[in-house]
Amino acid sequence: MLELVQSWYKRRFSDPNAVSLLAILIIGFVTIYFFGHLIAPLLVAVVLAYLLEWPVMHLQRWHLPRTPAVILVLLVFIGLMLFALFGLVPTVWKQVANLVNDIPSMYTDLQRLVMSLPKRYPELANLDIVEPLMDNAKNKALMFGESALKGSLSSLMSIATLAVYLILVPLLVFFILKDKQQMLRGFGRIMPRNRVLAAQVWSEMNEQISNYIRGKALEIVIVGIATYITFAVLGLRYAVLLSVAVGASVLIPYIGAAVVTVPVAIVGLFQWGLTPEFYTMMIVYGVVQIIDGNVIVPILFSEAVNLHPVAIIAAVLIFGGLWGFWGVFFAIPLATLVKAVWHALPAIEEISYAESTSD
Repeated sequence: MLELVQSWYKRRFSDPNAVSLLAILIIGFVTIYFFGHLIAPLLVAVVLAYLLEWPVMHLQRWHLPRTPAVILVLLVFIGLMLFALFGLVPTVWKQVANLVNDIPSMYTDLQRLVMSLPKRYPELANLDIVEPLMDNAKNKALMFGESALKGSLSSLMSIATLAVYLILVPLLVFFILKDKQQMLRGFGRIMPRNRVLAAQVWSEMNEQISNYIRGKALEIVIVGIATYITFAVLGLRYAVLLSVAVGASVLIPYIGAAVVTVPVAIVGLFQWGLTPEFYTMMIVYGVVQIIDGNVIVPILFSEAVNLHPVAIIAAVLIFGGLWGFWGVFFAIPLATLVKAVWHALPAIEEISYAESTSD
């Protein structure tokens, strides 16, 4: 058994290119794992730079110099963000406040419904079991309210951090976009010489990450707008708040859609009860989710479709547990990276043979 492991190790990692690739991956993992909270503004700036590189390149193709193109794209992006901040956030905050005020009446209605179950279905529900469950649910709700209040108070302390982000991130995005080539050449000087495999994997992943970030932003907008139109037409309460939640849920493949369905169903149930309006809303909402999973995602993320759903969910759980939000956000690219590295390793023998023949 030990000989098999040694043979596999020599076959895979005897080449300097494989060792360099492994070293780069380990250094990147350790850096993000231990220092991710310190370089969070830089990570945000890199994501936004990937998102804005596409319009900058198109402006360059129209013979606009890169620096003016970067300034123009960044100003338009900041304008859109300010519009969303002052136009969308107040509405969402107001609906959150209304929802919090309606929670006691929702709980009362739920308690009335649950307490009536033993009379309606005596063979299925026991009053001695239902009452402790309701008391436990009430205690949990009170604890959640206290924790939410503490969280909102503590969030006031991070206003200074938010201000730093609002100033620092746009500056970082500007310089990353403006001096992209110089920065890449600088990184190239500190990289190992034997980096044929690393360059191969980077060339593949760079394009995939760029397409993934642009596609994910587009998917959030499409799903959010489609869901808002659906909820607004059907007259569902808190349509803006729920549509924002549904749009943000696409950041977490499969799991996000399942989780966000719960509050949508609860709000619809308390607004309409088990009526045709409720069933219509859930059916139309399900159609939107089906279109997202079977039409939008395959078009925007063709590479992600080649990953098995189990691999994607495992990537969300593993990388999310390691790196939190960033691990969840980049779960699919990271899973694709693992796949690309695994497929690149068999090429070591070919690379070694090519280098030996060239010498």
